[in-house]
Amino acid sequence: MQSLDRIVEYANRYLCISEIGDWDNALNGLQVQNSGRIKKIGAAVDVSTRVLGKAAKQSVDLLIVHHGLFWPGLQPITGMLHRQLTIAFRSDIAIYSAHLPLDVHPIVGNNAQLAALVALKSLKPFLEEKGQPVGLKKGISLSREQLVARLTRSLDGPVKSFKFGPKKTRTVGIITGAAGSEIHRVAQENIDTFITGEAPHWAVVAAEELGMNLLLGGHYATETFGVKALAAHLANKFRLPWEFLACPTGT
Repeated sequence: MQSLDRIVEYANRYLCISEIGDWDNALNGLQVQNSGRIKKIGAAVDVSTRVLGKAAKQSVDLLIVHHGLFWPGLQPITGMLHRQLTIAFRSDIAIYSAHLPLDVHPIVGNNAQLAALVALKSLKPFLEEKGQPVGLKKGISLSREQLVARLTRSLDGPVKSFKFGPKKTRTVGIITGAAGSEIHRVAQENIDTFITGEAPHWAVVAAEELGMNLLLGGHYATETFGVKALAAHLANKFRLPWEFLACPTGT
């Protein structure tokens, strides 16, 4: 058993929560406290009724997520939010959320974890958002097909490949999640192969016009890595069991 306060204090420092800019609705850090005692950590990409139900069944009392309870913005505690909070309170589940702090972390971050899985090392930060770079890039000569194969294995699922760029990559950029709409800004960094989760329709048209390879691994799939890595790190630090609560969205 560990103290919630100790874990939260450590996680806030480790992720530099107070130093990383983000959208207001992210509300990074502890969003819901429990009785203060932690026996098991759970990790999930999103808070949902289904995820909280799984957490309760698996005796998770600290749930770490990437997209927190208040992502939709200010709202009354009725309907969906009331249902979710009821499960959390009845099952004594604390909820800790980390959005951009988890995307950009150099070790447990979504970008860093995915880059490591596709065997890219010594990447450089790029593309500023909310006061800090939110992506990683790497100059590398690699077959486009090799990169797609590595990405497919890492995600254990399909990759949508829009092959409008060179067959042999020169510079690869990675921004997990829904960064496809930033394709023009990405192109300004001389990136010819862009890996992200999802993109709007027009971004595919832009990729062709820009002569860029656009590889879409799925918003959910590309953002499972950070919460898993953070939960594993905290579990090791505080000698607690942890579990990933899968709840794919299909996006």
